[in-house]
Amino acid sequence: MPRASSIKRLPDDARRFIERLLREDRLTIDQKLESFRREFPEVDAPSRSALGRYAQQFAELAGRMRDIREVGTAIVGELGEDPNDRAGQLLVETVTTAATHIALNATDPEAKAMSIKEIGMLARAARNVIDARRMSLAERQEVSRLAREELQREQESNLRAAAKAQGMDEDQVQFWRKQVLGIG
Repeated sequence: MPRASSIKRLPDDARRFIERLLREDRLTIDQKLESFRREFPEVDAPSRSALGRYAQQFAELAGRMRDIREVGTAIVGELGEDPNDRAGQLLVETVTTAATHIALNATDPEAKAMSIKEIGMLARAARNVIDARRMSLAERQEVSRLAREELQREQESNLRAAAKAQGMDEDQVQFWRKQVLGIG
């Protein structure tokens, strides 16, 4: 079983210092080691090769996290900020999981993963499903109410035209409006 990295075995504050230097990415490996020795003279500094390996792993992880963040941004762009129904939440989680899986398996040559393009297509498909489901009951009722009002206006117009052609008085028109058409 391989040993833990000498950097991971450092005290927490020393390890965080190295990680901060790696995030800042301003110094060479030798300069980072020199800075570490100045900051923590009582702690054995890691070897140059250990710091180099750790820097590579750190850069790879940072790259994966950037990929996940980019996919997350694309998902939000495709699905919207507030997919509020359970289906929407499930789809967002599915797409996020797929993106994370790609990022974490990026270095595994045997892993069959989806491409970023395929995740984008999945996000668009998910957005289409969410949009189709987003029409709430209240919206459907409003559409129904508007259609009913339009039909009633049309029936009223037809009744007026028929009443005029047949010479019907207002009482007869009112009878047909209430009893036959259900208006009024």
